[in-house]
Amino acid sequence: MFAELNLVPLIDVSLILVIIFMVLTPILVNHQLTVKLPKASSGAPAESDSAVTIQISKNGAVTIEGIAVKWEKVEREMTLRLSKAKGKTVLVQADRLTPVEKVVTILDFAKKLGVGKLGIGVTPDDT
Repeated sequence: MFAELNLVPLIDVSLILVIIFMVLTPILVNHQLTVKLPKASSGAPAESDSAVTIQISKNGAVTIEGIAVKWEKVEREMTLRLSKAKGKTVLVQADRLTPVEKVVTILDFAKKLGVGKLGIGVTPDDT
């Protein structure tokens, strides 16, 4: 008589691992992008309900609303997220070592889309 191989436990374990990786991947991606914002002595908090946050790290990695985007596809993603952008605010959070050209490019894309307000993210100056 032939012995049958029971694959059900193996499939269960593999599906549980897939679910764990699906849950942990966005969390790990968000924690890998560290942005050290410049300090400012004045500023007002952005309205979070209508603000679209774009982060640029010092190595040029871009995230839009916490989702990593390749630099070549930034304009397309901004167009998708800001299609009706009349009342929205775009908040650009760039690392202090980020080249200014990248920040200006993002602000230029937002202005082309007709965004209501533009903002640059900073940390409060406690001194």
